[in-house]
Amino acid sequence: MKKILAIVLAIMMITALAGCASTGGDRTYNIGICQTVQHVALDAATKGFKDYLTDKLGDKVTFNEQNAQGDSATCTTIANQFVADGVDLILGNATPALQAAFTATSEIPVLGTSITDYGTALDIADWKGSSGFNVSGTADLAPLDGQADIIKELFPDAKNIGLLYCSAEPNSKYQCDTISTYLTDYKVKKYTFSDSNDIAAVATAACDECDVLYIPTDNAAASNTGIIDNIATEKGTPIVCGEEGICSGCGVATLSINYYDLGQKTGEMAYDILVNGADISTMEVQFAEATTKKYNAERAKALGITIPDDYEAIEAE
Repeated sequence: MKKILAIVLAIMMITALAGCASTGGDRTYNIGICQTVQHVALDAATKGFKDYLTDKLGDKVTFNEQNAQGDSATCTTIANQFVADGVDLILGNATPALQAAFTATSEIPVLGTSITDYGTALDIADWKGSSGFNVSGTADLAPLDGQADIIKELFPDAKNIGLLYCSAEPNSKYQCDTISTYLTDYKVKKYTFSDSNDIAAVATAACDECDVLYIPTDNAAASNTGIIDNIATEKGTPIVCGEEGICSGCGVATLSINYYDLGQKTGEMAYDILVNGADISTMEVQFAEATTKKYNAERAKALGITIPDDYEAIEAE
C-alpha cells in the first residue's frame, strides 16, 4: 500500500508540474491574423501588431497571417479555419475580418484593428465602449469634425461636396452620415458604389457634379485609388480622404492617424489578454493617440491648391 501511495503521489506531482509548465513562462501562443484586403494602412497595422508581440514574446509567439483579398466570404473561411485550428487569439484587421471572427467564435478572444466604429461593426445599438463579449480592439477613426475642417480650410469657396464610398461597408456609411452633420453650409450628396465594377461610373458622376470629394476610410476605395485618381485628375476635382494611404493614391489632404502605432496598441492589448489574463469582454476599445494634418504635395501642386504650413507632406513610397 505504501508503494502504491508513493506512486500515486509521484504521478500527481508530475501532473501538477506539467500543468505549471504549460501555463508558465515556456508557453507558446498561436495567433491567427485575418486582414480584409492588402493596402498600406492595413499592412502597417498588421506589422505594428506583430512587431509588438514579437518584441515581447520572441519565438514564443507564432502568427498565421491570411489576407482575404477584399472578399467577405473568404474572411469567413479564414476565421472558421482559425477556430478549427484552436488558435489562442484572432486579429481581425478591418471590419469584414472582425465580423467574420466574431461570428465564428464566442470563446477565442477576438481583437479588431482599423475599425471605424465597433457599435456599427458588431451591430450593438447601445455601444458603450466595451462589448461584453469576446471582442475588443482599436479604432482608426480620426475626428470627423477635423476632416470637415480641412475641407472648409482648403476649399472655402466650394459649394457642392460629394461623399464617395462603398455601399457594402457599414463603417463608411457611418463616417459619411457623421461628417455630413459638420458640412451643413454646403450641398452634400452621397455617391455609393457596390464594388470595383461600378466605381469608375460613380466616381465620374461625383467629379462632374461636385467641387470637392470626401472619401472615408473605405477599404474598397483604398484598393481602387488608381481608378479614382485617373478620373479626378482629368476632371480637376480635389479629394480629401479619411486616411493617409487613400490620400497618397488619389487625395489632396487628410487628417490621418499612424496605423503602425495603432497596430502596436492592439498588440499591447493582445499581450495583456494572453499573458496577464485580462478580461477582453470588459476591455474598452482604444483609439489612436494623435492625428496629423497631411497633404499630397504633387497633387496639390497640380491642382493649384495652397497648403497651410501646419500640414505635413506625405512621404513618397
